[in-house]
Amino acid sequence: MSNKLISIIIPTRNEEKYISACLKSVDNFRIPPGYNCEIFVIDGKSVDKTIQIVSEYININENKNIRIIENTNLIQSFALNIGINNASGIRILRLDAHCVYPVDYLEKLIETSHRIDADNIGGLITTRLGGNNFSAHIVQAITTHKFGVGNSGFRVGMEEGQADTVPFGFYKKEIFNKIGLFDTRLIRAQDYEFNRRIIQSGNKIWLNPKINAIYFNQTSLFEFYKKQFFKEAPYNAFMWYLAPYTFAYRHAITSVFTTGVIGGILLSPFSLYISYPFFLVIIFYFLLALISSVQQAIRFNKLSHIFLLPISFFLYHFLHGMGVIWGLLQLVTNMAPVQKIKEPWDGYGSYRIKFHNK
Repeated sequence: MSNKLISIIIPTRNEEKYISACLKSVDNFRIPPGYNCEIFVIDGKSVDKTIQIVSEYININENKNIRIIENTNLIQSFALNIGINNASGIRILRLDAHCVYPVDYLEKLIETSHRIDADNIGGLITTRLGGNNFSAHIVQAITTHKFGVGNSGFRVGMEEGQADTVPFGFYKKEIFNKIGLFDTRLIRAQDYEFNRRIIQSGNKIWLNPKINAIYFNQTSLFEFYKKQFFKEAPYNAFMWYLAPYTFAYRHAITSVFTTGVIGGILLSPFSLYISYPFFLVIIFYFLLALISSVQQAIRFNKLSHIFLLPISFFLYHFLHGMGVIWGLLQLVTNMAPVQKIKEPWDGYGSYRIKFHNK
């Protein structure tokens, strides 16, 4: 059997804490007979020891399959496109430096690709503590419950089948020739936009829950909330603007929630018809938050979750909703960063129109 090449792309920027364990786990992949791998570390001008660690790893292990390429644009979507343009494989596996992967990770992806003719294949994420401090435990609890992240199947679990998105895609190389590259205007959500483009083009995304990556969450609750408000949430709105086919109610629900909370607080003093329903909804919300917090307290053996998680859930939902609203306001006033950048490649606008009108 002739060698079938798999290209592995790992974007990095200041990942000195995680990159060594990530590379070791990737280097330990069991590779099925007839397959081979090339590995690209696409670094966004890290100012920590990331490149030093990768270089030392290559030299110590004499691994000539790992290649470092500089990403002068820093942004992850640029890194992915650089990797794709350098890849020679029949499939491209995009991995995250913030993760470690079991030895059978690639093996199961390849096995699934033999069973299912899908343009992108992925699995689940198991969220582990990024540290043993209070904040890390709270972030883990928020992001591993349906009350926190909704119906995000790859985070909270789902059965094998078609999905709207998967983490760390295992893509057919040819899909990039068919529907284009990652949208470099998106600092966040570029994976989701590309996955939705795959579906809109009539192709298939497949999730196999037996494929599981271990992701280390943020250690700072403040940084987690900050990221939601300034990056994750606004870029949901920016993504809808650039690619209307990406709109999903689960991404928008927090903005409805935040609008309701602000509206209820401002208008309740003037009308009982508003104040009573508003307070009933808030009571119902915190009842659900308390139930979810008790479940997480039992799951992680953390009694403090019962008392601290309800308000943590609320702040997460409220700030994410504020971030979406902030993003929409930037779009309305023509101040959004994505509005100041031209189409990322010739003809991209025609892709967007074609998929939106499907």
